Amino acid sequence: MAKAKFILYLFLLILINFKSYTAENVYIVYKVNNEIITNSDIEKEYRYLVSLNNELKNLEKKKIIKLSKESALREKIKKIELSKYFDLKEINVNIDNYLENFYRNLNIVDKNEFEEYLEDNDISLEYIQKKIEIEILWNQLIYDRYFSQVNINRSEIKEKVKKLISTNKQKKYSLSEILFDKENNSNFDKKLIDINESIREIGFNNTANIYSISDSAKFGGKVGWIEEQKLSTKVLEQLKVLEIGQYTSPIQAGSSFLILKIEEIKYENAIINEEEELNKMVQFETNEQLGQFSKIFYRKIKINSFIDEL
Repeated sequence: MAKAKFILYLFLLILINFKSYTAENVYIVYKVNNEIITNSDIEKEYRYLVSLNNELKNLEKKKIIKLSKESALREKIKKIELSKYFDLKEINVNIDNYLENFYRNLNIVDKNEFEEYLEDNDISLEYIQKKIEIEILWNQLIYDRYFSQVNINRSEIKEKVKKLISTNKQKKYSLSEILFDKENNSNFDKKLIDINESIREIGFNNTANIYSISDSAKFGGKVGWIEEQKLSTKVLEQLKVLEIGQYTSPIQAGSSFLILKIEEIKYENAIINEEEELNKMVQFETNEQLGQFSKIFYRKIKINSFIDEL
């Protein structure tokens, strides 16, 4: 076993020193622990990201390549961590609902149309399915590690439900988001200036692709429709004074900061089942907190990973 590991190490070393050129000019871009990311991986990620947000085509190519490298690196780090808990060669999860949600985010109505769309963008369905499987396992890992630390104020949520039932109208926001971190105060100020300049130059959605650390970034920050009662008080305080197309000042969300843009607003007649609505809102808040834990955990494992850009 030791001899085999030594041979593998020498092989990787040779690949690194010679940039790993093959007959097809495939070479290593990153070495992450004992695994690699090649230019071929980056090219696939490039096509993938552009297929999710066609507006990216309006950006400079080097910016899209930078996004692709960051996205591929993030997935590789997650896969390495997941391999400690799951057999990634034998993933057995049902992805049908996730896959449907995925292509509906692209305004595609069915799987056949989605496969045609992928073919037009030179992406295989299997490639997308593997990505969804990784995200499902990652979410499962976060749930297993942190669910016991989720803190839900059910009394406060019940009051929101009662208030909703007392009105006949339900207000919904279609939102996009940019979630970002700060390392120190000077970094925060500079990053906020950069984000605002970027929004003015290339739009909110392309800026989300570049700066947001949320999973929604790959869809240009699009979150979709959210009922008003599911939003926190500090979020609503800002949204209520905005018009469609405007966006909030940074809102602290755990250790990160959130900027929200209103894409659309609509009102619906609401017939509310109190227990069902309570459960939905509890689940929404649970997912929000688990999302924060996910970002914290990812930052931790990234810091502890050996990453060498070649």
